[in-house]
Amino acid sequence: MSLIVDVFPARSDNFGYLVHDTASGRTAAIDAPETAAIRNALVHRGWTLTDIFITHHHIDHVEAIPELKAEFGARVVGPRGEADKIADLDELVSGGDSVSLGETTFEVYDAPGHTLGHIVFHDKAGKHLFTADALFSLGVGRMFEGTPGPMWAGVKALRELPDDTLVYCGHEYTASNAKFALSIDPDNAALQKRAAEVKDLQASGRATIPFLLGEDKAANPFLRADDPVLARHYGLEGADPAEVFAAIRKGKDNF
Repeated sequence: MSLIVDVFPARSDNFGYLVHDTASGRTAAIDAPETAAIRNALVHRGWTLTDIFITHHHIDHVEAIPELKAEFGARVVGPRGEADKIADLDELVSGGDSVSLGETTFEVYDAPGHTLGHIVFHDKAGKHLFTADALFSLGVGRMFEGTPGPMWAGVKALRELPDDTLVYCGHEYTASNAKFALSIDPDNAALQKRAAEVKDLQASGRATIPFLLGEDKAANPFLRADDPVLARHYGLEGADPAEVFAAIRKGKDNF
């Protein structure tokens, strides 16, 4: 049993993903940002779309659902908490549920904040984590709908996953995230190393994902809201980490 992940660009700065279960031949798109990009990736691989796994309701993650479902008859799985915002869902899931793609099982985690019902998909056996806009390389998504406490709890739960987990996020924001992170945590050696790596990757035209969760735990300020270094930066020594998380998020919003 194995899972092949195909990564491709979509829209202006989205990442598109196809995941292919080799045992069964089933193929899922993780989110549906753009019909043409997904169709081209399928043709390139010689795969047929059987499933679509949706993380949240924003248009740049769901726009292609109607066309893809009409063309391929794909099963569409999405967040129970956003069922009223996403058309054409066939199966609803939330944290604690699991979804099968042939012989591959994805565990579902709640990751509220960017949107209230945002979910992520984790292939535990293959060590693949699809986080969309809940967790980026060196960042997290804007807190459009949620509040700091639940959003911090959600990313902290993802932080508990193994260090060798490969993370596939929704957008290519790593360079701007690195610039902000260095502005608030300039002495972090792991962050300095990752920022240099990002610069080299982009100079050679390569994507900055997937990234190792363990490396992001050491470098991403949003995963380190309980680190006294960041609390001190914001003058919040002894504060609840959720308060520090909120300060980091506000800082990035205004950066």
